[in-house]
Amino acid sequence: ISGRRAIRLYHRVLRNQNPILLGGQIVKSYRKELHINLPRRRGVVNITPQVQQAVDESGVREGLVLVNPMHITASVFINDNESGLHHDFEVWLEKLAPEKPYSQYRHNGYEDNADAHLKRTVMGRESVVTDGRLDFGTWEQIFYFEFDGLRDKRILIKVIGE
Repeated sequence: ISGRRAIRLYHRVLRNQNPILLGGQIVKSYRKELHINLPRRRGVVNITPQVQQAVDESGVREGLVLVNPMHITASVFINDNESGLHHDFEVWLEKLAPEKPYSQYRHNGYEDNADAHLKRTVMGRESVVTDGRLDFGTWEQIFYFEFDGLRDKRILIKVIGE
């Protein structure tokens, strides 16, 4: 790191912006966790406002947002905020990996959630930050899709950029 970059890095550390070195460039890194507990086994929650809030808090103007459900039976995806589409996802995923009979899966035993693991694998997409805002298509928003709820879950938001 050059002297100038070292000074910028030092100042960012002082401002608690968690800088990292990426491709020879110093960039900001910001981490935030959301906590969620759905009252039923499956459901979709729009988390776009919370993700944008994390982007705002990060100070990143250009970069990436990684949104990761920290549980292997949930997913984060970007699509249209329309309840009919969310219902269609539920029906389609249930056809791909039906919850019952539990005996059809080798994974089931302690917990009957093999279908949730499979459903999670199908959903997902990345997010981009441009000029300090989430950079979406016309109708896109970010959703958390729970396949095995009824307990506390966490969602990691990681913002990386300049």
